[in-house]
Amino acid sequence: MFADLLGYRVPHLPLVAWIPPVLGTVVFFYGGGPFLSGARHELRQRQPGMMLLISLAITVAFLASLAATFGIASHGLDFWWELVLLVDIMLLGHWLEMRALGASAGALQALAALLPDEAERIVDDEPEKVPVGALRVGDTVLVRAGGRVPADGTIVSGSADFDESMITGESRPVTRDPGERVVAGTVATDNSVRLEVTAVGEETALAGIQRMVADAQESRSRAQDLADRAAALLFYYATAAALITVIAWTLLGDGGSAVERTVTVLVIACPHALGLAIPLVVAISTELSARQGILIKNRHALERMRDVQTVLFDKTGTLTEGEPAVTAMAPAPGWSEEKLLALAGAAESDSEHPLARAIVGSARDRGPLPAASAFQALPGRGVRATVDGRAVEVGGPALLRAANTTVPPEISEATADWSTRGASILHVLVDGEVAGALALEDAIRPESRQAVADLHAAGLQVAMITGDARQVAEIVAAELHIDEVFAEVLPQDKDAKVADLQSRGRKVAMVGDGVNDAPALARADVGIAIGAGSDVAAQSADVILATDDPRAVLGVRTLSRAVYRKMVENLLWAAGYNIVTVPLAAGALAWAGITLPMEVGAILMSLSTILVALNAQTLRRLNLRPD
Repeated sequence: MFADLLGYRVPHLPLVAWIPPVLGTVVFFYGGGPFLSGARHELRQRQPGMMLLISLAITVAFLASLAATFGIASHGLDFWWELVLLVDIMLLGHWLEMRALGASAGALQALAALLPDEAERIVDDEPEKVPVGALRVGDTVLVRAGGRVPADGTIVSGSADFDESMITGESRPVTRDPGERVVAGTVATDNSVRLEVTAVGEETALAGIQRMVADAQESRSRAQDLADRAAALLFYYATAAALITVIAWTLLGDGGSAVERTVTVLVIACPHALGLAIPLVVAISTELSARQGILIKNRHALERMRDVQTVLFDKTGTLTEGEPAVTAMAPAPGWSEEKLLALAGAAESDSEHPLARAIVGSARDRGPLPAASAFQALPGRGVRATVDGRAVEVGGPALLRAANTTVPPEISEATADWSTRGASILHVLVDGEVAGALALEDAIRPESRQAVADLHAAGLQVAMITGDARQVAEIVAAELHIDEVFAEVLPQDKDAKVADLQSRGRKVAMVGDGVNDAPALARADVGIAIGAGSDVAAQSADVILATDDPRAVLGVRTLSRAVYRKMVENLLWAAGYNIVTVPLAAGALAWAGITLPMEVGAILMSLSTILVALNAQTLRRLNLRPD
């Protein structure tokens, strides 16, 4: 048959006639081995699918060819050439499928590659190179500029900008100072630092992210269950069609066509595309989201995200910074804001109080601080220090009462307004006179306004929940244009508010820090832990956002809708293709001279698999990061 195809004559030698059956048999057992073993597995599991269909097709072709070779079959036609081509094409399709899945699974290898092979451990104040596996909790390691952090740790000396994009998806470097935590795999971009190791091996944040990615890629979704049921139904559909085909063509007296049509039906009905439709989308979406700072723990929850109607944000640490910041200043006549803040920052520079750190940080953002001396903490009142030869005091109402000084009316008016907002108010006294006042509040994140606006634009309702006083909560809600506010709510009662929204028929996504909000995260239809990239123990959340940017919530919804759309497209194509082409393969249009050769059926089947794979690959163009 191959000679006829290429137009040359086969010499009439005794053994030439045995070349096709011998080579065909080798290809059937060796090349078809993966399909035959897969069919046995499906039979043992009582889950008939693509491997059983392929095995039936090549087995029918093999037995029919064997019967023709030994003169047992009446049709006298062998299919060795078609059998070998069929197995080759099926192997090519299977290889393309595994290659596509393997490329997506590369996310795990990419994460593993983030760790360096060696670390510089400090011994007797000198660095020595050791394998990363030799590090232990409590060790001090040196991370040089441009080097990767070998293990989770806390900076003990030095300060550097760290590239955390591989963990958080955030492209801009983040400055880390002594006392702050860094995670394995991040890169010190500009300076060297020393850090104390706090976690190694499987306990690191990076290892936790690897486990999450692996679990997500292996987890099943409702769409996958639907695809499996469709594949099983397709098996019975194809088997019935094959039986009808062989009976019909045999009754028509064409044994050769009966075998060829039957094999073609079994081949073209193989649900390879159906089997690839969901796993490939899952693999690609998991890799894509992990690279962009979204870690999926529960795929069912991700599917539910597309139907969410209300996003409920915890206020503190989610919509706000979670730390006090100087939000307003009221200098007395003759004083500027810059001078007032510089004196206050200098006086507070030796204090460890959270409000003091906020003042010092704001002052340093505006420029260098003047030198301070004679620092003294005033219990219950504030602090005192000498700055540029002047006595500077910073404190609250008790400090004013002790100083027995007059507050200028301009400052009194400003602080009255701050009090209604729930701000902490500190006065600055210079040589016993009030030089001004500072308002310190939990500042709203700059990104929160856009996050709420984007969610509104997407047609979602935005709510906020907080333990703060209603007056404070209403001010934040008004600034952000939030639709509904739950204020003065204790942590243990937050899940009841989620249930309240659900009782109104709303699908709710809860966004919190993953610790205090655990009950509410568990209660919500979708629980999203924000800013938990280095804390992979947020067990109550379905989705973990490595960045603390609330705009990333919209990225989760975008991912959910895109993944669902690709799954539906692939399922419709894969199932619809088989339903339409099986009658054609059976010879329904043979009366019009239209038939499908076996090898063409195999090519079309593989082509459908490739089209499904290419459609899934378009997910890679999805940008989930906030603009």
